[in-house]
Amino acid sequence: MPNLKVMVVLGTRPEAIKLAPVIHALRRRADRIQTWICSTGQHREMLDAALRSFGICLDFDLQLMQPNQSLADSAARILAALDGVFCAAQPDWVLAQGDTTTAMAASLAAFYRRIRIGHIEAGLRSGDLQQPFPEEANRRIADLLADLHFAPTATARDHLLREGVPAERIIITGNTVVDALLITSRRINARALIERIGDLSARDQFFDKRMILVTAHRRESFGAPFANICRALRAIAERYPDIQIVYPVHYNPNIAGPAQALLGGVPNIALIRPVDYETMVALMQHAYLILTDSGGIQEEAPSLRKPVLILREVTERPEVVALGAARLVGSHPDRIVAETSRLLDDYEAYQRMASVENPYGDGQASERIVEAILARAS
Repeated sequence: MPNLKVMVVLGTRPEAIKLAPVIHALRRRADRIQTWICSTGQHREMLDAALRSFGICLDFDLQLMQPNQSLADSAARILAALDGVFCAAQPDWVLAQGDTTTAMAASLAAFYRRIRIGHIEAGLRSGDLQQPFPEEANRRIADLLADLHFAPTATARDHLLREGVPAERIIITGNTVVDALLITSRRINARALIERIGDLSARDQFFDKRMILVTAHRRESFGAPFANICRALRAIAERYPDIQIVYPVHYNPNIAGPAQALLGGVPNIALIRPVDYETMVALMQHAYLILTDSGGIQEEAPSLRKPVLILREVTERPEVVALGAARLVGSHPDRIVAETSRLLDDYEAYQRMASVENPYGDGQASERIVEAILARAS
């Protein structure tokens, strides 16, 4: 009979992707661990698609998302709903991932119930509470409350040590997104998945062109910064008519509206609907380079040997920049265009970035997390 009860809490697509290999690793130890999966529904359509990609079914689906919800409202509803779930289920451990409102609220709700907390992807720091907002605050709160800190890198561990976390409560695991990426990339047919996106496969000689993959959706980019990113993409498309830009546009109206207004109708820019994780991995595999403000893609791209230009002023993932696999370019149009042009025009510069080993792990992070939890149960 299982003697350890673990509740995994998630609410967004990135959490689902990064927690999927952890969930599977927990369930491989069903002799010792009873595992429950609880979703807050902080995202809905994109979350459901990610769960389906990994064959994960929910035990608790709180469905808390509402249109135009404020951060305070969503945090309050998540906290109250999770308190009820934790009271009923009485888990021994709650696992939260990353820096979302769900992760922060799950940690706080577990703390209030005196349930042990494991924070996955602990120790990341940008050093600026406003960037990314509110994620930097969310992850700091989760780390303050955690009993075990699963740090992806030595740099993340060092942040925690400087903040006074005892060394015995920190385990360097690598990042679970590398586990998810390697699992997915081995089982997909990238071309077949891309061909299902009709707007892409119908484009003239799409698979023969260098493709730039774009993801941009951060809250701190809303307004003028995002408009500048769009202007830069338009300038790149006009300067290089032989390349293809593909941008899966987030549903958030602060992104979708301006993207369509500023980029719609440009012949070599494809604005497509958000895609499931398998298709995103296929697009990353096919991409020549990636422009992104996503934290997960900064961690994934080096495993696929894809250079990354980070559309943010700061990053809490400094390892990828220090090693040369990524560059911070912010949202200034001139810099985005210049750095993209450098990689399109200078093959040696491109190869230097594309040849860097991934600093975020070997695909075994999830197993290390489960073994650490089991070690604390004996």
